[in-house]
Amino acid sequence: MPGQKFHKGRMEAFSDGVIAIIITIMVLEMKVPHEATLAALQPMIPVFISYVLSFVYVGIYWNNHHHMLQAAKDINGNILWANMLLLFTLSIIPFVTAWMGENHFSQVPVLFYGITLLMNAIAYTILAMSLVKLHGKESLLAKAFGNDRKGKISVLIYIIAIITCYFNSWISLGLYFVVAAIWFIPDKRIENRIAAENP
Repeated sequence: MPGQKFHKGRMEAFSDGVIAIIITIMVLEMKVPHEATLAALQPMIPVFISYVLSFVYVGIYWNNHHHMLQAAKDINGNILWANMLLLFTLSIIPFVTAWMGENHFSQVPVLFYGITLLMNAIAYTILAMSLVKLHGKESLLAKAFGNDRKGKISVLIYIIAIITCYFNSWISLGLYFVVAAIWFIPDKRIENRIAAENP
């Protein structure tokens, strides 16, 4: 039915499961060396760095997704599809992570890694906007998101990193770490709003 609202529980549980699978796939891409020496680990350093970076990103999205749904009361069909779009873009992370690590941060894999991160950010924004649209401009979600300055800065850095990759992929990689650092501390906007409205 048009405009029908649903309970958020199933979407949240499904999202948690997909994100858990994404992390599992990433760690399975880290192949165990055949030799029991420290030297055998050296070729795996780029793979491990890629894994750590991607694990942090997936963790950031899971954390913020959780907080966002805590503030949401209901969902609808548009939100279900927006959430699927986010999960789709997140599911690409294991592929680009492995590709980037295996090729020691070469230009093209680092470029596609940045494009994937940009897709993640856009998909998350679409989901957030869909939730705000359903709950209204005066809702807790709308007040918490505000003008989303942090999100806009992240998108700008991704775009700069993608362009920079044509000249130096290591600078781009550094910019990806910068965005991860910006978001590493959980976004407190929603928590603060919930606390303010429920003293």
